[in-house]
Amino acid sequence: MGNRAVITTKERKIGLYLHWNGGRDTVEPLLKYCELQGYRPPSQDCYGWARMCQVMGNFFGGSLSLGIGDYTTDRQMDPGDNGVYVIEGWRIADHLRTEYDSNWNPIGMRSFEPSEEEDWHKFNEMLHAFDEAMPEGLRLGDFLDAPEIPTSEVRLGDKVWMREYESGYELFEVVGFGADDAPRGLAGAPFVNRYEHDGDYSWNGNNYIDSDTCRIAPRE
Repeated sequence: MGNRAVITTKERKIGLYLHWNGGRDTVEPLLKYCELQGYRPPSQDCYGWARMCQVMGNFFGGSLSLGIGDYTTDRQMDPGDNGVYVIEGWRIADHLRTEYDSNWNPIGMRSFEPSEEEDWHKFNEMLHAFDEAMPEGLRLGDFLDAPEIPTSEVRLGDKVWMREYESGYELFEVVGFGADDAPRGLAGAPFVNRYEHDGDYSWNGNNYIDSDTCRIAPRE
């Protein structure tokens, strides 16, 4: 008994087994949470598998409910219930289950129909549930509910969430916009009061917001 699923990548070398919470309404928020944390995806290297296991292990607790091992075939790895998720980056590329003939003999694999996907859990509630299960120093906290805006709409004085080196985010204030000689070609991009040198913050490319969008603290 369970609500099982297996997560793998297109290479199908490793499988992550979930005994509980195998529905798309948990797996999609799980992947998004890992993306928001800035983790490298499993399709890139082994750190992605480790971080995804870390998040799910914290969420489940105990010593069971989660497993990882070599992937064999889709048919052999299908645990029933929610089948096999094939992910690319931190996105679900396909969701497969075993197909049977009229006599319940397995005849191959097929993709889940939208009506077969679980939708009991609310996406944002699951993001917060994963976050609350993390050690306090690794939680995303208020970042999860921060409004996301185009970087082109950032104003002087806005408080912007900037990613920390290892994990998490910190708020910094926008104190200027890049000049024509800004580092890394970031002319016009907003920069924050993060790394200072003789009162100047424009010198360090890591002070600049170089993404298309960013999350900010609510404006007063």
